[in-house]
Amino acid sequence: MIKIRIIKWLIPQIGLMLMFGFNVNATLTSLQVTTHKGKVEGLYDKTLGVYQFKGVPYAKPPIGELRWRPPAAMDAWQGVMPTKDFAARPMQIPIFGDMNFRSADVSEDSLYLNIWSADLTPKRPQPVLVYFHGGGFIAGDGSEPRYDGSSMAQNGVVTVTVNYRLGIFGFMAHSELSAESSYNGSGNYGFLDQVAALRWVKENIAGFGGDPQRITIAGESAGSMSVSALMISPLSKDLIFAVIGESGSIVGSDFSSQTLALAEQKGADILTKLKVKSIADFRELSASDLLQKTTEQDLIWYRPNIDNYFLPQEPLSLLQQGHIAKVPVLAGVNSEEAGFNQVLGDKTPNVENYTNAVKQLYPKYFKQVLALYPGNDKESVLDSAQALASDRFLSYGTWVWAEYVQRHSDQSVYYYLYTHPRPQLTSNFSDMQPALAGGLVEKSKVSETLPSSRGAVHSAEIEYVMGNLATNQVFAWNDDDYAISSMFQGYFIRFIKTGDPNSSELPVWPKFADNKRLVIGTTISDESMSLLRKRYTLMAKINGFELQED
Repeated sequence: MIKIRIIKWLIPQIGLMLMFGFNVNATLTSLQVTTHKGKVEGLYDKTLGVYQFKGVPYAKPPIGELRWRPPAAMDAWQGVMPTKDFAARPMQIPIFGDMNFRSADVSEDSLYLNIWSADLTPKRPQPVLVYFHGGGFIAGDGSEPRYDGSSMAQNGVVTVTVNYRLGIFGFMAHSELSAESSYNGSGNYGFLDQVAALRWVKENIAGFGGDPQRITIAGESAGSMSVSALMISPLSKDLIFAVIGESGSIVGSDFSSQTLALAEQKGADILTKLKVKSIADFRELSASDLLQKTTEQDLIWYRPNIDNYFLPQEPLSLLQQGHIAKVPVLAGVNSEEAGFNQVLGDKTPNVENYTNAVKQLYPKYFKQVLALYPGNDKESVLDSAQALASDRFLSYGTWVWAEYVQRHSDQSVYYYLYTHPRPQLTSNFSDMQPALAGGLVEKSKVSETLPSSRGAVHSAEIEYVMGNLATNQVFAWNDDDYAISSMFQGYFIRFIKTGDPNSSELPVWPKFADNKRLVIGTTISDESMSLLRKRYTLMAKINGFELQED
């Protein structure tokens, strides 16, 4: 086993500059780049040494008759389009406590992307990272500071963040919409936006110093589900050089796909509940009214569907058949994707309560589950309940995705477990407590105190891998955090550049095919995935298929 103490690597932490408040006006100058539709004008930050283009349109605004239709190509424009500020974020409600936006507003007109590059005319085109934000397909935005691309750009990676349609605007299906389309399907508009953004990057990124043949797509949570779907879809799998997935896939979770018929029926139910007669009438509603009405009716959650276009078949079936982009994959999960209370509820964590909870969840398989997730005392109950909750949420599906990719591709797959807990909150946020999906909420707004973190919570790794710790002033980051960030980001940068995270400066990352994963915390080690394989073979059986060699 490799086990070493992390040392501090010299990868810039761009957030330090942001946090200490440099005079922006004194450090920014304008510049122009020509895209295939017209010129855009961005900014060059002299202090950071990074060019920034924010709010670059990649498709027509999906408004009016274009609502609930695939993204339409932009028209060419005359003159120069200013791209110095983040565009409005997609229509959404404020639901996750860890989201901090630099965009000024929300709007249905939201199909924009942002670009960071340290060299617009490099001797050799630079690799490209296209990052899709998370947020359960109902929230999020490419302007969030944790996704800022400056640090990646400083390390030779042209970085792009993408906005895509969310919630009812991005994923509602309906029989009338299917009848309108050329492929007899509907929904998945958010995914189609992502494809359009990838095509835009492919066509234009050379003008920003990027290599269109080396586009790595990445994302966390819903963003990770998205990149796994983009890797499978026939519309996008040929646009990709490599894939990074952080905590999630299109299979094995509550966000897995559904049939088109079921999605259409849910869409019909929405119209009925909102007392709307037709899609034409639905399009007459303003975006804000539509968002408000669906929120009041608790109609905010949506799932992808097998739309005969972006997803021609069930994603698991496509994975099992090997219908994927044959590219390198780096994927992994955090140690506390979900807390033990997601299994135990409000019950005391003891052997009896844990056993009863597992029996209730798996009445037919509880003995097998308890054998693989044992709870013999309080500490083992806490550990196993947390592991089971995390697997049920996202970890199982992420692993299954990686498993089938490595079976059907000659390209390498790398897997990680991230374990480092966030540090304490700073004194400015002493009135906050943990909340949904790794976020925070004011203590005064909840009726009970949630359990303290016992590991790396969902979404905790984002600032580390993107080099953006100091953009998040909620936590009291220390030397260990910056050292972990430098190491973790170093693996990502190496993978984006070469398709392999390994280098002489970093501890060896074993391949998934060797049945090992890298465990990243204040120490780094590799470990066998034999227990995971046993757990997930059982979960696959519970979910109705055999996880066995083809």
